[in-house]
Amino acid sequence: MTVPDPVEQAVEEVLARLARRGAEGENLDGRSCTLCAVHGQCAAVCPRSTAALVGAGAERVSHAPGSVDPPAKDLAAMIDHTVLKADTTREVVDRILREAKEYRFASVCVNPVWVKHCARFLSGTTVKVCSVIGFPLGANSPETKAFEARRACYDGAVELDMVINVGALKSGDTDLVERDVRGVVESATAGRIVKVILETAYLTDEEKVIACDIARRSGADFVKTSTGFGPSGATVEDVRLMREAVGSKMGVKASGGIRSREDADNMVRAGASRIGASASVAIVKGE
Repeated sequence: MTVPDPVEQAVEEVLARLARRGAEGENLDGRSCTLCAVHGQCAAVCPRSTAALVGAGAERVSHAPGSVDPPAKDLAAMIDHTVLKADTTREVVDRILREAKEYRFASVCVNPVWVKHCARFLSGTTVKVCSVIGFPLGANSPETKAFEARRACYDGAVELDMVINVGALKSGDTDLVERDVRGVVESATAGRIVKVILETAYLTDEEKVIACDIARRSGADFVKTSTGFGPSGATVEDVRLMREAVGSKMGVKASGGIRSREDADNMVRAGASRIGASASVAIVKGE
């Protein structure tokens, strides 16, 4: 008798649950909603519940599959205003910082060299500084990524977006992938948020679920779709799959190719609780 592989079982269960999302329930707004019927997550999908939470002082509301549009004024607080190109100048960074401060984005996401400058500029504001780790290929050693994480925190980063070792994952070396992620999580200063970039364009659905499970077990706070430097970016299907894989206790960041309000809304409906974009101003202005 063959003993079932626990990883394969977990993948099959996630994919099966995703396929069963046709079950109907009813949320507080009278809409059909699986999450309310199965998980009781009305606050994540019902506009009245969401508005009540925001009115009570919530800065961010996590959305899950089946979500309706978040209030327009709150979308900015879900966006990481991003500038990661190799030719980014100080002038461009300063423009991004001014925009982030004006529109009150969740964070600015920048390469490590700009972290200290951004932290000084944004001091006293609600906008956080996010730095990337092992970016964009993820092929650094775990020790290098851990050092990058410590240095970014020292310079003022509050959030860290790390790229997994894609090649190790596709080789089946899940121990190395977990050591990689766990090293960054453990190196991050207390209170910092760690997001794990899967680079989904390179992965099968099974590999995406495995990567999500590794991120969850390693203590990360978010899983993220893409770097924006891969063959393609975020898709609604990947966001939905990742949300199903991590459940409601972790964040899901959709990043890569999100250029309009419609793109952002579609990702939120699929389960994204954070959006990474360089077109952030156009998105919140509905352009």
